[in-house]
Formats: sequence, C-alpha cells, structure tokens
Amino acid sequence: MKNIRNFCIIAHIDHGKSTLADRLLEYTDTVSGKDMEAQVLDDMDLERERGITIKSHAIQMNFHRADGDYTLNLIDTPGHVDFSYEVSRSIAACEGALLIVDASQGIQAQTISNLYMAIENDLEIIPVINKCDLDSAKPEEVEDQIVDLLGCDPDDIIRASGKTGMGVEEILNAIVDRVPAPKGDPEAPLQALIFDSVFNSFRGIIAYFKIVNGTLRTGDFVKFVSTGKEYHADEIGVLKLDMSPRKELSAGNVGYIISGIKSSKEVKVGDTITHVARPCEKAIAGFEEVKPMVFAGVYPIETEDFENLRASLEKLQLNDASLTFQPESSAALGFGFRCGFLGLLHMEIVQERLGREFDMDVITTVPNVSYNVYDKKGNVTEVHNPSGLPEPTLIDHIEEPYIRSTIITQADYIGPIMTLCLSKRGELVKQEYISGNRMEITFDMPLGEIVIDFYDKLKSISKGYASFDYHLHDFRPSNLVKLDILLNGESVDALSTLTHADNAVRFGRRMCEKLKELIPRQQFDIAIQAAIGAKIIARETIKAVRKDVTAKCYGGDISRKRKLLEKQKAGKKRMKQIGSVEVPQKAFLAVLKLD
Repeated sequence: MKNIRNFCIIAHIDHGKSTLADRLLEYTDTVSGKDMEAQVLDDMDLERERGITIKSHAIQMNFHRADGDYTLNLIDTPGHVDFSYEVSRSIAACEGALLIVDASQGIQAQTISNLYMAIENDLEIIPVINKCDLDSAKPEEVEDQIVDLLGCDPDDIIRASGKTGMGVEEILNAIVDRVPAPKGDPEAPLQALIFDSVFNSFRGIIAYFKIVNGTLRTGDFVKFVSTGKEYHADEIGVLKLDMSPRKELSAGNVGYIISGIKSSKEVKVGDTITHVARPCEKAIAGFEEVKPMVFAGVYPIETEDFENLRASLEKLQLNDASLTFQPESSAALGFGFRCGFLGLLHMEIVQERLGREFDMDVITTVPNVSYNVYDKKGNVTEVHNPSGLPEPTLIDHIEEPYIRSTIITQADYIGPIMTLCLSKRGELVKQEYISGNRMEITFDMPLGEIVIDFYDKLKSISKGYASFDYHLHDFRPSNLVKLDILLNGESVDALSTLTHADNAVRFGRRMCEKLKELIPRQQFDIAIQAAIGAKIIARETIKAVRKDVTAKCYGGDISRKRKLLEKQKAGKKRMKQIGSVEVPQKAFLAVLKLD
C-alpha cells in the first residue's frame, strides 16, 4: 500500500489539465503509439468538439524510479463551475491534488473554489504553473499569486508545459514524495466508496470505487449498504485506458466492479460496498447530496416516448450524478420531467447527450430556480415551477435564493462589471486587489437573475478575462410576481415565469414581441398577451392570413361585397373557436435570448 498514490488534477477552464494528463500518461508508458491522441481522457464526442472536460476520468499509471515501482491513480476533473460536483466526487477518492495555474492567465475564480474544496478534504496540494513555454507567460507574477494564496514556499511550485512535456518528471517525483500513501487496513472488513458509475448495454451497470479498508476478490458476495442489495462480484479490476481485470484489490486501490446490476436505482454514488459475510460496522460518510440550481421541464416531442425518456434519464443519471428529475405534466406539452441542473451549460450538455446517446428529441421549457413560498398560516412550500404557485390571495410572501458570487477580473473592466451586477439586483459585499492589476469583487445576487444570460454578458464585457464562481448563500424575501403568457385567452403554462415586479412589464412586453415574430400566422387572428393575475400588461396581435374574397366582384352594389366579407368574418370566428395555436420549440428557447 505504501507505493500507491491517488491524486486528481484541479484547475480553472482551459488551464491545460487534460493536456498535462496526456504528458503524464505518455511519460509512464500508460498510453503509447496509436492510442495516443490529444486529450486522450476526454472520450466523449461532445468533450472533443467543445474542448472542455465534462466527466472526471480515472486512470492508473505505473511509475518506476530507483527506489521502487509506484502505482499512481490519476483522476482528471472538469474546470467549469457547472461541473463542480464531478470535482467534489473526485476529491473524495484522493489524497493529493495537482493545482494547475495557467502561466499567462494567473489564478482564476474556479481555481480558488476547487482549491478550497481540496483543502477542506485535507488533500496535499502540489502547485504547478502550466504553459510556461508561451511567449505571453508570466511565471514570476503567477508564482507570487500562488504563494499569496497557498502560503507555500516558492521552491515547492513546479514550472511545466503540457505541450512540450517540460517538468513532467518533476511532477511525478513530487507526487510520490509529497502525496501521502492511502491509509487503511487490508485485513479489516471491506469498505469501498462508490464515486462514479457508467451504464454498459452488454454488461449492465459498472460502478467505480475506492477501497478504504479491506480486500475485494473476484467472485466475492458483496452488498451495497444504502440500497441493501446483494451481488456476486463477477469481475473486478483497475482502470487503465480500458478496463483491466484483476483477481483481487486491497485497501487504497481505485477500481471497478461488474456484478450484473440491471436497474439504475440500485447504484447510488457515495454508497459503500461491503462483504455480506463480514460487513463493516458503518458506511463511509459519502459526499453531500447535490443541490440543483436551475430547474427546467424536459418533455418528449412525441407523447408516447415518455417511458423511453424516463429510461434515458435514468441511464444518464448514472453517468452524471448531479442530474435530478421527477415527473410532471403540462397542459401545453403533456407528460414530461422537471429536471434539476447545476447551471445552463449543464442543461445544454444534458439535452445534447439525450439526443446523441439515446436518440431522444426533447423540448425544454424556460429554466427557473426554486422559491420558498410562505402562506398566511406560516407554512412554507418549495416551488420549482410557476404553475405550482398557490393563489395570490393565500401567499404571505415569497423568498428567493441569493448566491454569493466571486468575480476575478482586471481592474480595467470594473465599471461595466459593476453596472451589470447592479442591473441584476446585485449588492456589493466587498472588493479587493489580489495582485497588481487584478481585483476580486464579491456580490450577493438573486440566482434567478443570473441563470439565463449573466455568464455570457460577463464574458463579453470583460473580453473573456473575468472569471465567475458562486455558491448558494441564503433565501431573502422578494417582491415576485407570476407572469403568464396567454394565446387567445388560453394560458401557456410552459411559458409562464416568476419575475421581479420591477422587471415584469418590460419582460412581458419583450416576450410578446418575440412570440409575434416566432409563431406562424393562422387563418384567424391570434392575440398574444402578457398578464399578471387578471391584469393584462402587454399585447401583440398576429394578423390572420386572408384571402381576397371580393376579387370576383367588380362594380355592382356594395351590399354584394358586404355579404361576402360578412360570410368570411363568420367563418374566421368559427375557426377561432376550434383552431389551436401551435407554439414552435424556438419560442420556448427564445425567452433565453431576449436581449
């Protein structure tokens, strides 16, 4: 056990984690020749197309040096704030972390939040300055930032380059020397923590685990503590580039187990595996339950695909534990699911993966956040969906979630960023210089305001320099109203939103204008109205497609023309009673891009 090292790589987006992982795998001959490609651990098409890591990936390397052979278990993690739950799970399976900082960009918001997560779990931190081969690199400046942040010795910081391979040997030696070996007793009752799982259509569900105590052998009879289900370990092994079977794994190792599990409900990330014959006394304290930030309805385009969508979401949830869902129905869209996501990028990725991996075409409604609604009797209910709001007469007050957000930026962009945050009802908590020209601004903001387009705007006004990180802070009372969209007097529940009273009129007007552009013309007039309760605050009318019925009357008495027009009018009126308005998918998404 003393020769095992478990570590993960943490950093902000685009600081070169996956490229540096490539060099480590190459140096240790884990991946060679024809298998080697750029970002070899990002095996999902989506990850390659977007150039981001979405899933954390575990892989084992063997490192040989004069004092012996070492087994290194590496977990490469995502850098985007929407996938921070992946990072927290990877950290739970490790004893050390490589903190990678880009030599040209310096420390960013996500670097700090991932670092705090690692420190809370008592991980040994090895700071690495990456991309030192760039002309724009400022290693001395970045070194000072890291020393300020970590309070470490400047000599502890390794300078490296994922592109040229500089500093790779130094990093591997530092991992062996500085990261502690896993603690645990191979003779104790088995305790293994599940930190991830994947679905394989031939072999069922494959769970990835880290053994904390005890030894697991092929064919052992094991049970999963929180579900109470018992299985035979048909195959166990370690994760190389592919799965590599082993006869036994003991404490400190990271591996996988295949035991023919068919149903996704039977595997929970954070669960403990133990032996049936000699169970452990208590389960390992897993990681905290994920708290979704953004909620949206996901509906199949064809109503008969409802069960297929449920199965697809369950399989996806195995691979992405931060996705939560529960069934709901909508008058406009039929049966579907209310899904919880960690952010808008997460929502986009889930939608894309449903299409690619499971061939599911879905409609997604306007994303919103969860609110606490207090009634006159003092009872509180959590509402994720505007249609679940009680009658306005029964509501005492509504509380909305506020986040504590940290923005790190160059001092040049402070003005526009302040304006943006204040326009989103933000309250400045503090601002301070980190080093040189870089500032950290802390704002309290309503989550509902940032969920739609805040991040994009922040990036564009700061020319991509500002980095943003947030966590849920508290709930505060707020003057919120439910804005309904009516088509010909019928409310479309999928388009209704909860919004602040000050923004409601402007938002309602913009939505009506946008829907007028997107809804195709019918044989009858369509009235689009925005309403708060019974009060209409904005209206647009889509004119009917008309045929010129008086074309055949040239000359003659006016009453002949009148009669034809009256006949047409009566037909239109009758059609309006039976005609329904089709709302295209673009209209649901248009609400996100109103600006």
